[in-house]
Amino acid sequence: MRYFFGLDLGTGGIKSVLFDETGKEIASEIKEYPLYQPYNGWSEQDPEDWYNAAVITMRNVMEKSGVAKEDVLGIGFSGQMMGAVLLDKNAKPLRRAILWNDQRTGEATVEMAKRVGADRMLAVTCNPPREGLTAAKIFWVEMNEPEIFAQCEHILLPKDYLRFRLTGDFAAEMSDASATQLLDTPKRKWSEEMMDGLNIKPSMLGKLYESCEVTGTLIPDVANRIGLSEKTIVVGGAGDNAAASVGTGVVAEGRAMTTIGTSGVVFAYTDKPTMDPTGGVYTFCTAVPNAWHMMGLVNSAGFSVKWWRNTFVPGDEDYLEIDNLASQSPIGSNKLIYLPYLMGEASPYWDVNARGGFFGLSSIHTKGDMTRSVMEGVTYALNDSMKKYRDFGVDIKTMRMCGGGSKAPIWRQMMADIYDLPVALPAGSSENAAALGAAILAMVGAGVYPSVPEACDKLVKLRDEKILPIPENVAEYAKFNGVYRKIYSAIKPINDELATL
Repeated sequence: MRYFFGLDLGTGGIKSVLFDETGKEIASEIKEYPLYQPYNGWSEQDPEDWYNAAVITMRNVMEKSGVAKEDVLGIGFSGQMMGAVLLDKNAKPLRRAILWNDQRTGEATVEMAKRVGADRMLAVTCNPPREGLTAAKIFWVEMNEPEIFAQCEHILLPKDYLRFRLTGDFAAEMSDASATQLLDTPKRKWSEEMMDGLNIKPSMLGKLYESCEVTGTLIPDVANRIGLSEKTIVVGGAGDNAAASVGTGVVAEGRAMTTIGTSGVVFAYTDKPTMDPTGGVYTFCTAVPNAWHMMGLVNSAGFSVKWWRNTFVPGDEDYLEIDNLASQSPIGSNKLIYLPYLMGEASPYWDVNARGGFFGLSSIHTKGDMTRSVMEGVTYALNDSMKKYRDFGVDIKTMRMCGGGSKAPIWRQMMADIYDLPVALPAGSSENAAALGAAILAMVGAGVYPSVPEACDKLVKLRDEKILPIPENVAEYAKFNGVYRKIYSAIKPINDELATL
């Protein structure tokens, strides 16, 4: 039997999962690492923490599994997207990595758009200038930390920094690269126009690969530390959502996926680079060669529930009490609506000043009402992207759900009712869909399967159970969802004023 690692480099921690060539999970390990927020809206991590966590978890998995190192043929990465890791001439980090949910780049984005041209950015990258994408973070460093930018020799995305530490190769792949705003997304190559506009030399960016292509093999010393062979291949991998789409089989037209981790994503596959001219949702390359996807992003999806748990239900590590509390409240949470804008908001508003809160709070409300309201508010926010897809005529038949949020039955039914779509889950561990997708990419790279879609057809199975929308619930949720959509516009001037204080 042949085995493959899927490494899922998230914001909260890294998950290393070993699969066999049939997609069966053999062993897994998770290790958390710190998130630094030195100022309001900033979000950073130390890249060294990612590397140490990867080595520790992979080594522990190998020890638990009992698998011989020669039988592990490949490693695939899934990684948090849109970050920026700047390295000096010795390939050492010049500062902590700026993460996807960092909000410091408002002014830098405006200046970047002036320099390059917003229309050109949309035409070339398929996305208008966005605060959350990597280019704005690089430009922020150029504007605010010029002494650091002057020393920068390499710019890597988070999972690509981890690749560099494991293999010594400076490489990137299409799905993650298309979220930098430095890629010509339709042509799938680095854009000289974007690089010239932002003073980025081509040598700073890694060599581009498709997600299933081999980028290198393990450094002997690193292989020894982990307990693997130095012949173990490493493939391009994918951004976390593109990897999860492989792990859930969203590799053909008409398929869509919602994943709830720290952020929340609604992801729809497309055979051509279809972009939203209003900029409400992203258009990126996907992990299938010559394919793309549209993606709506909620910055604080699972993070909202984690914040609520940590603050008001401490000790509920498995979220069982959270689910119990939410089940005690009716649809609409007794007329209480939560806005999940703890870290600003992405789709469809792209507003770094947006802030969260409870609307309609009164003395009748219980902890159960507030808990359910948090889950409903996150799902309303995800449904904003679904509305966009429907406006564009995207025909989605079934929503596949993965990520930590998929473990909660109450949330699965809530999603089916608010989307008014059947919800299906992977037959395996749905919270490990991104790791499985990364491992599948490694299997294709190793030649076990001829293509990503063919591998998914053989390996990705869905549960027999389908969560169907309940008509009366659909109608009831629609009323509250309508109110939810009005609140953002009503309080935007207040949030903007608050941000200036």
